[in-house]
Amino acid sequence: MVRWFHRDVTGLEAEARLKSRGVPGSFLVRPSKKRPEDFTLSVRLEDSVTHIRIQNTGDYYDLYGGEQFATLSELVEYYMGEHASLQDTEGHFIQLKYPLNSSDPTSERWYHGYLSGLEAERLLQEKGEPWTFLVRESRSKPGDFVISILTAEEKDGYFKVTHIKISCKGEKYTLGDAMFDSLTDLIDEYRKKDIEEITGARVYLKKPYYSTRVNAADIENRMKELDKKSVEQTAKAGFWEEFDALQKLESKLLYDRKEGQKPENKSKNRYKNILPFDHTRVILKCGDKNIPGSDYINANYVTNQLWGDGDPPKRFIACQGCLASTTSDFWEMVWQENSRVIVMTTKEIEKGRTKCVAYWPEAGAAVKEFGRFQVEIVQEHEAMEYKVRSLRVSLTDQREMFRNIAHYQYLSWPDHGVPTDPGGVLSFLGEVNRMQESLPKAGPIIVHCSAGIGRTGTIIAIDMLVEMIQTKGLDTDIDVQKTIEMVRSQRSGMVQTEAQYKFVYMAIAQFIDSTKYKLKAVENLKVTESEYGNLGLNLSKMKVTRTPSSKPRDEGTLYENLNARKDKKEKVQKKSSSEREKPRLSVKKK
Repeated sequence: MVRWFHRDVTGLEAEARLKSRGVPGSFLVRPSKKRPEDFTLSVRLEDSVTHIRIQNTGDYYDLYGGEQFATLSELVEYYMGEHASLQDTEGHFIQLKYPLNSSDPTSERWYHGYLSGLEAERLLQEKGEPWTFLVRESRSKPGDFVISILTAEEKDGYFKVTHIKISCKGEKYTLGDAMFDSLTDLIDEYRKKDIEEITGARVYLKKPYYSTRVNAADIENRMKELDKKSVEQTAKAGFWEEFDALQKLESKLLYDRKEGQKPENKSKNRYKNILPFDHTRVILKCGDKNIPGSDYINANYVTNQLWGDGDPPKRFIACQGCLASTTSDFWEMVWQENSRVIVMTTKEIEKGRTKCVAYWPEAGAAVKEFGRFQVEIVQEHEAMEYKVRSLRVSLTDQREMFRNIAHYQYLSWPDHGVPTDPGGVLSFLGEVNRMQESLPKAGPIIVHCSAGIGRTGTIIAIDMLVEMIQTKGLDTDIDVQKTIEMVRSQRSGMVQTEAQYKFVYMAIAQFIDSTKYKLKAVENLKVTESEYGNLGLNLSKMKVTRTPSSKPRDEGTLYENLNARKDKKEKVQKKSSSEREKPRLSVKKK
């Protein structure tokens, strides 16, 4: 993604950003201060940052050796995929895993960050309304931008999309004539009049195509923008507009729910219209195959399909609250899946209505049987907003076979509403995740409320987004709407109301705010390091390896890159050993 490009950043600033907002494997690209035509790749290792210079010859980009690429984007994408291509002389890999995205240049929702031209065309043509537009980053020239506009000209049954480049010169933006202080100012001006292309054709910016993607660190600005739309326009703008689009997408999810509709299974559903999708449903394997419906429970597997870097680290099962007739099925599922953590987001009774039958012993009773399982309360602890129960589950005919289950019941979520402060939910989820992480072989976390879609979906969506930010850094891209759309593709109706949708935003914003505060406190204790100082004495040992058939193109510049700052060796020697022990670069060419 081109959003790893940071236009006006020094080496010191790059290190500060990567250490305060990134994680090991985070990286950014910035213009080289020594040679303006070149670039520098800054990568965070465990507790340090290393800098690698990228050569721009005018014909190609390379690392002063190794593979050659037509564009900067292609070079970065190659080394992101080829983790074995960058390594030090001891064989330790330098991995480009997580782009540290630069802050969005605007909080306007017509700004889509990084999209390719083809992706922009697909989005606009699906919209199908001439003069709909969006703004994206330039793929060919990092630091510039592009307006993509759906015109009224038809071609092959589709309206044609035209792309107009916005040049960024210093701190100004231009289409080639007037200069503007911001992207917002430029777009606002051209929404008032037409734009004349080089061909003489005139295009118009009439209908913005709104993005739901946002840089995580900028989520508060996005929320202000959504709130502003709600106030300035109607109640059906801002958050409602995004949630309504999600509701319309829901009607297109035509997945089968035949198992839940079978006569033998109807009585096992708490609500007759809230049924599990067949393609992700949990199938009970220990039932009698001769009894129809013995494999059925109203539950679905849910994983983060947007993770994008290998398998997601966590899995969930979303299910309805137990009926009296389904408690034994519930424990069958817990045992089968080796789940050790259960999250319950409802009280047993709310406003006089049963929301979930207790599937653990009642107060005063130490043990209770549910089908072929015996459940014992070992310990119960009540925190400010939730209860934690330690349960021991065993087979009734094999008491020596038991498992310990952590049961977390959140008590402060109002029926048909949301908590006033997301801090309690974030704290609750922190406890849940610490428990799950302490059990490396544990199965999916089971999450349920009453129907298993509203509060359940909200909790799972928040947890997925928080984990994405914790893993990939504060400047990763997130998309609340797309995350919920993805979760809904695995269990119907997850996140039921606009209030719950907005609460997901609120929780993520509070998590980011508290994380920034903690990181700032930590950074205040650190000593600033000099640019390229992290490479220390190892600079002279860095090397570029090639296949025998290849020859160095420019030995002078090659070793200038690898031995830069060598003349400062005496100063470097005064640095601590922890600062000196950084990787040496080795680029492998295939």
